[in-house]
Amino acid sequence: MLLAEVVDTVSAVSATRSRLAKIEALAALLRRLAPGEVGPAVGFLTASPRQGRLGVGWRGLASLDAVHADEPTLTIDEVDAALDGLAEASGSGSVAARGGSLRALAERATAAEWDFLSRVILGELRTGALEGVLLDAVARASERPGESVRRAAMLSGDLGETALLALTGTAEELDAVGLVVGRAILPMLASTAATPSEAIVAVGEASVEFKLDGARIQVHRRGDDVRVFTRNLADITHRLPEVVEVVRAMPVRDVILDGETLALDENDTPRPFQDTMSRFGADLAREMVLHPWFFDVLHVDGRDLIDEPLRVRRDELGRIAPGHRIPGEVTADPQDAERISHEALAAGHEGIVVKAIDSVYAAGRRGSSWIKVKPVHTFDLLVLAAEWGYGRRTGWLSNLHLGALDATGEFGGGFVMVGKTFKGLTDALLTWQTERFQQLAVRETPGTVWIAPEIMVEIAIDGVQRSTRYPGGVALRFARVKRYRDDKRPQDADTIQTLRGMLRG
Repeated sequence: MLLAEVVDTVSAVSATRSRLAKIEALAALLRRLAPGEVGPAVGFLTASPRQGRLGVGWRGLASLDAVHADEPTLTIDEVDAALDGLAEASGSGSVAARGGSLRALAERATAAEWDFLSRVILGELRTGALEGVLLDAVARASERPGESVRRAAMLSGDLGETALLALTGTAEELDAVGLVVGRAILPMLASTAATPSEAIVAVGEASVEFKLDGARIQVHRRGDDVRVFTRNLADITHRLPEVVEVVRAMPVRDVILDGETLALDENDTPRPFQDTMSRFGADLAREMVLHPWFFDVLHVDGRDLIDEPLRVRRDELGRIAPGHRIPGEVTADPQDAERISHEALAAGHEGIVVKAIDSVYAAGRRGSSWIKVKPVHTFDLLVLAAEWGYGRRTGWLSNLHLGALDATGEFGGGFVMVGKTFKGLTDALLTWQTERFQQLAVRETPGTVWIAPEIMVEIAIDGVQRSTRYPGGVALRFARVKRYRDDKRPQDADTIQTLRGMLRG
């Protein structure tokens, strides 16, 4: 199949807000794929190439000088082979080799294909073809039950392999996919609520647990062999020897655990999130120690627990890892949930997760059985610039550059950039800001319109973190637009000093 067919499908998916239309467009594409094309195509559609990290960043793509093809000729297999070459390049001369391979691929691709591939390589497709929609499309294309497809995907941890099995295998083979110690599975996810009371009312009796501001880990042990996986199922065992040591000491032979790891300071207070992530992402162990805490156990010594109620899994976790279980209590009382939330925040954690005590482990799903509650902070910031969108947002100014007021002049005065966001923007807001920002434009760079700092926007964030990317040394976490504030003046913006005051440590 030509890559152009994938690109056209992605364009169709991006152009509609209808979930059913997205599913049908993707299903039609899946039906036309040859077996060997299924895995690579699924990787393209989810901006997660099957090769994993390719060693290519936005600078490498931005500096590429290539003349694109006029007509599409690239096949899925040819692109997949080219990505194999990028992933395998290493050692002396690898940068030049990777650059040459990229240029050759860019010259074979049309402009539309290269725009698509660039976003796939960077993991920034944003088409709406998320895993949930794609799983439904696999079920539609293969005529298999959606629940069977989703369960196989969560237990195998591989959407491409699940799609291939559903499309080419039997129903019995799909249903036979099971939990395997040593093979990462998709993690269960939580929905959100505004308050602890709201969450506890929604789920009833629950395990109300601290929500740590750490990195999600899934740990598998078979005998003395321990493997540690990230939220995205990457194997990082070599980076976390301290976690391996903890799990290897547990009184079990085989086990699968779900939890978090984070760094503590000398007072056993959680260090800032970016400190944990800096250590978490290091290939070699450093002086900073990461401590593991677990909130679930999915398998113990030959017994699968994912279909057991949480109260059973919780008791089993307390038996095998009492010193490494995340703090929490079982309660149906909203006042208890509020108290536990206050205790978690006072201890320096993010908030709480309220989990229905009889819920099963629905891997890969964001359902209503787990509900996270954490404070949301809002700030009034200035729009400094906006980037032209792509996909469904082509023709609109979308991604906002946000600035805080430098009240003391310590960063040169004016407004200091603290982050970007494209989240929370409705079609009406996109239309309005595209027209208005062009009226306020003071300069343009490729893909970006810079405006006079006159537009105030209310931004919700989960917190801030230290950053060397921005001059104020701080960046927003999970920023999203609440509303524009035409009732406020630029000098009323929140300050970089206020945001820096939120930093811990």
